[in-house]
Amino acid sequence: MSGFGHYERDAVELEREILKRGFLLDLDWDDEVALRTMAREALTCTPECNMQMLRDPDPKRRARAELYALAMLMLEVMRQSAEIGVHTHGGPAWKAFGRALIEEADRLARDGSRA
Repeated sequence: MSGFGHYERDAVELEREILKRGFLLDLDWDDEVALRTMAREALTCTPECNMQMLRDPDPKRRARAELYALAMLMLEVMRQSAEIGVHTHGGPAWKAFGRALIEEADRLARDGSRA
């Protein structure tokens, strides 16, 4: 198990960075409506949209794009560790945002299938 410690370390570091962005954005990790709104934006924002946000002079817009990128990195860490049978998870902030991402992805899939 010692060779796989970097997954847990990566998850802890990503959680810390997610928390920093949340602090900058005045996020309440218990506000499901706000988190789902952000999750919807994260799921529908194109790479060009994210690049524009990253270049925006407004630090809150940049923090949003960074939060979305950090979420993708967390998902990748979790996917990679799962492939080798290692259970990796983030902390409370990631769990709240991850739950919102799952709920919004499900909603978008349902709504898209009706179109």
